[in-house]
Amino acid sequence: MKAMVIEEFGGPDVFVERDVPTPEPAEGQVRIRVVASSVNPLETKIRSGLVKTGPAMPAILNGDVAGVVDKVGPGVVSLAEGDEVFGCAGGVGQWQGALADYMVADVRLLAKRTPAMALPLEECATLPLVYLTAWSALVDRAGIQAGEHVLIHAGTGGVGHVAIQIAKARGARVATTVSSEDKARLARDLGADDIIFYREESVEDYKQRLTDGRGFSLVFDTVGGQNIDRSIEGAAINGRICSINTRSTHDLTLMHAKSLTLHVTFRSLALLHGIGMEDQPRLMKVLSDALEQGGVRPLIDGQRFAFTEIGEAHRRIESGEAVGKILLTR
Repeated sequence: MKAMVIEEFGGPDVFVERDVPTPEPAEGQVRIRVVASSVNPLETKIRSGLVKTGPAMPAILNGDVAGVVDKVGPGVVSLAEGDEVFGCAGGVGQWQGALADYMVADVRLLAKRTPAMALPLEECATLPLVYLTAWSALVDRAGIQAGEHVLIHAGTGGVGHVAIQIAKARGARVATTVSSEDKARLARDLGADDIIFYREESVEDYKQRLTDGRGFSLVFDTVGGQNIDRSIEGAAINGRICSINTRSTHDLTLMHAKSLTLHVTFRSLALLHGIGMEDQPRLMKVLSDALEQGGVRPLIDGQRFAFTEIGEAHRRIESGEAVGKILLTR
């Protein structure tokens, strides 16, 4: 089969097309004829060598996948040949990613696309990692409650745009940071109640404007770096902070003074270590139910790419100009 691989760490140009063996499904697995994938920041970090969690070289990246079951492995009864499926099922550890004609996946990491889902199959590839990340952080870890005032950083980003929708569905009031009027419009359309132009307003100023200076009971940081310090500053006393990007060093004095809790979510642990695999069907059902009930929709960047253009897709996400998720089609 054809696959886009990396044979060394480096910039976006390291991707090359290669002929590689077509994988065979083992027990509890199916083979998927890949239709689409999407780009996540984790893949740019694996490609560059910043994060050493990718498959062995030559590595086939990308976790998110949408496609059609092509072959069923032993013991699989939940899926059949011809089923349309989607999930986040590879691209790290020992698991081949989606940038290929075919991909083998554990059925616990997949959901079947049903007639009740209005979203086209290829667009289903934009949601699994970001939705499960936001749900795990906000619901499972931080225990978001109806009526609380939540701050979500980067509300039109990959994780941020689904976090807004999840928080609103759970009954929270949502504030979000954006960089432009266009992104503010998109964030409001997704359900955001309060807009913060982070380049124009200090943390202290928007805390005063939106919370009478008390701060937010829950802050979801999807940015990392110095934004973790801003999240600590923006949180209320006894508040909670969720982060999906904590590869940095910080002074936790203010966090101690406010008696804050920090929840870190790394969604690839199940694939890397097998820990939590038994919980994956529950999480995929949460996403499936949301799609069937119209409770979530992806924000898809205006520039879409073919698999052979994966390098350009990486340039797009690293430019900071992408909105929502970048869709890749085979």
